[in-house]
Amino acid sequence: MPVQWAGLPPPLLVDVRRDTGVPLRAQLEGGLRDAIRGGRLPAGERLPSSRELARQLGLSRGLVQECYGQLHAEGYLTSVVGSGTRVAAGAWPAPQAVSVPPERPPPPRIDFASGVPDLAAFPRDDWAWAVRESCRIVASAGLGYGDPRGEPRLRAVLAGYAGRVRAAVTDADRVVVCSGFAQGAALVLQALARAGYARIALEDPGNGPPEQSTSSRAALRIGGVLHHVPVDEQGVDVDALAASGAQVVVVTPAHQSPTGVVLSAERRHALVAWARDTDGYVVEDDYDSEFRYDRDPVGVLQGLAAERVFTIGTVSKSLAPTIRVGWVLAPTAFAAALAEEKHLADRGTPGLDQLALALLVESGRFDRHLRRMRARYARRRAALVDALARHAPEVRLTGLAAGFHAVAHLPEGVDEQDVVAGAAQRGVGLYGMSAFRFDAASTPPQLVLGFGNLGDRAVAEGIATVADLLAPPA
Repeated sequence: MPVQWAGLPPPLLVDVRRDTGVPLRAQLEGGLRDAIRGGRLPAGERLPSSRELARQLGLSRGLVQECYGQLHAEGYLTSVVGSGTRVAAGAWPAPQAVSVPPERPPPPRIDFASGVPDLAAFPRDDWAWAVRESCRIVASAGLGYGDPRGEPRLRAVLAGYAGRVRAAVTDADRVVVCSGFAQGAALVLQALARAGYARIALEDPGNGPPEQSTSSRAALRIGGVLHHVPVDEQGVDVDALAASGAQVVVVTPAHQSPTGVVLSAERRHALVAWARDTDGYVVEDDYDSEFRYDRDPVGVLQGLAAERVFTIGTVSKSLAPTIRVGWVLAPTAFAAALAEEKHLADRGTPGLDQLALALLVESGRFDRHLRRMRARYARRRAALVDALARHAPEVRLTGLAAGFHAVAHLPEGVDEQDVVAGAAQRGVGLYGMSAFRFDAASTPPQLVLGFGNLGDRAVAEGIATVADLLAPPA
């Protein structure tokens, strides 16, 4: 698609040489023809004025005007008063793609995908204010590369926020800003591997087969040895973890992904004891802890063992995934190593976005947004509970204490894969627990129902649409 320039178009790169013996006009005409035929100058693309192009190439304006006139006569260019000279529509067939990508199926009309917040509720006005304000107050020196650990102001804000809201024990020197959980996990696992900790345990169910799991891919990329540890109604099985021989474990203790169970107090202390006794480390994904409903907030594991736990937080769930800002609360012994890994990865997360987030938190606008979203997700959770009670009372729901997804336990005799396939034919996106299990097992049959990006009515309509698929066989 051509760019619609508000002022003068940008320079046009055409190779014109004076030492070839070829007339300059012929070179210019040939260069423009080739650019149009090859698709480098698409239909509708605006060319520089004859005066501007002559200045850029060091030619006479008359020569450029003659060239434009010839190409206009040949049908390559068109001129409209007030719009300048442009490449004519149909001047040359567009280059054919080597291969046509397969057509994607249409997205579900109602999609119960988990891990997706309410994208329409992103606080656009607040974020725009924060970005404008960050541009206004940032010093010129602040537009350089900066500290790879992150903007000092944001690191101080995050340290205070984590201590106040998540009962973390940290300070700005131990905070490393990253670009979301995926990068945070990769940086942590890389730093640990360099220190000799490469046997890594993951929760099962968790993020599914290794080729789908962010944590698995990060671990395999650094040559890690993977272990999969089961999760039960109390959270990760610490006895199984100890038996695995792993040195590092990645967990989601506040609201296990995807089962939704909260790591029990007994297991929390057992996990911390495992780390201390085995010289191991815990990588804590604190992904949706801001949204709790029926019970008091649960603090981070890091608050129990700050020198044995890396806590990774992001704004992907609280704001939107497109805001690629996250953070790692690192043990003192690994803060410098983690900062070095970040420096090698990309020299730092965009500074203006970091400053905008700091301003959002400092101003109270972030907390106000969270309060609004807690109420909204609570209503959608209630809509899901009511819809299943009305249309599929045999289905049991768990994992509702926090976040914006739940687990639906299907009745005996109902096939998980059949439910998912049947719902897709009706335009409803359902997702089986098999997609989150390491071995992709579809028993016991369960669904992971996300309601974050669905309105109350859509939740109720979606369940009503698939209700007969959820019923036990007669």
